[in-house]
Amino acid sequence: MKTYDTLAAVDLGSNSFRLEVARVAGDQLYPLDSLKETVRLAGGLAADKQLDEATQTRALACLQRFGERLRGLSPETVRCVGTSTLRVARNADVFIRQAEAALGHPIEIVAGREEARLIYLGVAHSLPASPDRRLVVDIGGGSTELIIGHGLKPHERESLHMGCVNFSQRFFAGGVIDKAALKAAEVAARVEAEIIAKAFSKGNWQQAIGSSGSARALREILEQSGWSARGITADGLALLRAQFIKAGHVDALELPGLSRDRRPVIAGGFAIMAGLFAELEIEQMDVAETAMREGILYDLLGRFHQQDMREATVDEFMRRYHIDPQQAARVKRVALKLLAAAGGGDENDVRFLDWAARLHEIGLSVSHGGYHRHSGYILENADMPGFSRSDQARLALLARAQRGALVKLPQFSADATLPDNDRLLVWLLRQAAILCRSRAEPQLPEVAVDASGKRFRLTLPEGWLESRPLTQRALEEEAVHWHATGMKYTFG
Repeated sequence: MKTYDTLAAVDLGSNSFRLEVARVAGDQLYPLDSLKETVRLAGGLAADKQLDEATQTRALACLQRFGERLRGLSPETVRCVGTSTLRVARNADVFIRQAEAALGHPIEIVAGREEARLIYLGVAHSLPASPDRRLVVDIGGGSTELIIGHGLKPHERESLHMGCVNFSQRFFAGGVIDKAALKAAEVAARVEAEIIAKAFSKGNWQQAIGSSGSARALREILEQSGWSARGITADGLALLRAQFIKAGHVDALELPGLSRDRRPVIAGGFAIMAGLFAELEIEQMDVAETAMREGILYDLLGRFHQQDMREATVDEFMRRYHIDPQQAARVKRVALKLLAAAGGGDENDVRFLDWAARLHEIGLSVSHGGYHRHSGYILENADMPGFSRSDQARLALLARAQRGALVKLPQFSADATLPDNDRLLVWLLRQAAILCRSRAEPQLPEVAVDASGKRFRLTLPEGWLESRPLTQRALEEEAVHWHATGMKYTFG
C-alpha cells in the first residue's frame, strides 16, 4: 500500500463548500491549508428539486478555484464528498459532471448516515479522550446529523432533512422574523427530531457537542453577549430568541459574533438548535472546531493505513447476512485469478471485484429464488459505512449481473454506456461463480483470458471440461447471454 505525505478533502455542503489540505505524520494529520466559500447550494433548490442555473454557476466557479489548489496532488490523496442538496437535486447528475470537470477530481455523494459517520470521525479526533458517551449534533445547510459515540466509534447515527438554509427559506422568507414564525420553526424541528428522541435524548449520552457553522455562530453570539459562560446553553438560547423577536428582521440583528455571511441563515439554524435542545433535553452543548472535512481526511488516512472502513463493513455484512465464507473465498480467488490472466486491473478494480465476490451471495439471506436480484437491492440500499452512493451502485451492479440474462439490465441495453472495466468485472464475477458452482475448489490450473474490444475469450487447460459437463453447459449458456448484448464470448 502506498503512503502519502499530503491529503486533501473537499466538502460540498449545502451552505458552504470547504477544502482542507493536511500533512500526514504517522497516524496524525496537521492542517496545511483551508479554503471556504459560502455557496448556499440548498438556496438554489427550487420547489421541483431542480438546482437553478445561478447557483450552479456560483458553485462551479468556486470549484474551479479549489481545483487550482489541488493541482499536483495524486488523485488517490483527494476525496470530494457531496451531501444533502446533491442527494435530493433531480439534476444532480448533470451538475456533478460539470463540477468534476471544474474540480479535476471525482465527486462522491454520500447517504445521510455516512455523512454522520464522517462528521463524528472528524469531531472525535479533535476531542480529548473521555469515558463519556458523546452526542454530536451537526446542523448543515440542508440536513442535520446526530451521532452518539464513544471514543472514535459511532454507535447511533441519524440524518434529518432540516438545515439552516432550507429552514430559513421556509420560515423566515425575506429575512423577516416574528414570534409565530419562530415558534412554527422550532415546532417543526421538534417534530423532525421526535422520531429519534428515544435513542438520542438525555440519558443516552453524557456530553453534547455541536459542530459546523451554525453551532459555532450560536456559541460566539451567546458567549460574546455574556449569555453563556461556555458553549450553547438552553438559557442562552432563550435570551437569543427574545432578541430575534425584538429585531423583527435579520438585517436589524445587532449581535456580537454574528458574521455577515452567517446572518441570512442564522434564524433557521437557531430554530433547529432550539428545537433539538427542547426535544432531546439538552441543557448545555460544547462546540468542536472540526467537522466532516476532517472526518473525510481521517477516513482517507485509514485507507492507506490498513484501516479502511469499507473492509470492516464488508466483513460485518458477511457475518450479518450469514454468507458462506468458504464459498465467498473460492469465488474471490478464481475471480482475481481470471483478472490477473486478463492483464490485471488497477487497484480500485481489484478492490471492487474482491468485495463483490465476498458479498455476491448476500441475497440468499432473503430467498434462493432470484437471489442475485436481492443481492443487488441490499447492496444498493443498505446503510454501508465507508461506501458512497456510487460505490454501492457499482457493487449492486456486479451482484445483480452475476447470473441470468444480461439484456434485462438497463446497463446492458443497446444505448447504455457501461464502462469497459465494469463490463469486465461483471464477466469475471460471472465466470468465477460458474466455475465454483459445485461449492468445492475447482482445481483450476493456469488459464488464459483475452478481454479486448467486444470480445471475451476464456482458455481452460486441455481436457479440463471433459469431466465437467455441467460447467461446460453453463459456459455455453453464458456465451448466449453475452452474444445477446453484442459481445462475442468463446471458451475452450
